[in-house]
Amino acid sequence: QVQLVESGGGLVQAGGSLRLSCAASGRTFSTYVMGWFRQTPGKEREFVAAISWGAGSTYYADSVKGRFTISRDNAKKTVTLQMSTLKPEDTAVYYCAARLTPTTVQAYYDTTTYRYWGQGTQVTVSS
Repeated sequence: QVQLVESGGGLVQAGGSLRLSCAASGRTFSTYVMGWFRQTPGKEREFVAAISWGAGSTYYADSVKGRFTISRDNAKKTVTLQMSTLKPEDTAVYYCAARLTPTTVQAYYDTTTYRYWGQGTQVTVSS
């Protein structure tokens, strides 16, 4: 079992930066792929970024590539999303999620394959 709690959301100006954190509990944290997803009203939850259990591989949505950085610290059981050059379209509730290591790269990007989810943290980017 993995319990996830996000934090760090808030209101920022376009072009600004924000760092989201996800605190995890559970002895098996290190074996899980960790991902960040986001959702706005009326839209499907979408993939933002993911990181492999050993932190050797990272994956990003094209919309955030070059602006966001995902990282993890297995010893501290945390995963972070450093967001820079924020845009109004980045406004969403951001969720931390976890799943077992998949056998395909495609699964890293798939919202439906993640088993554990945090409660979400609101990120609002104003113009």
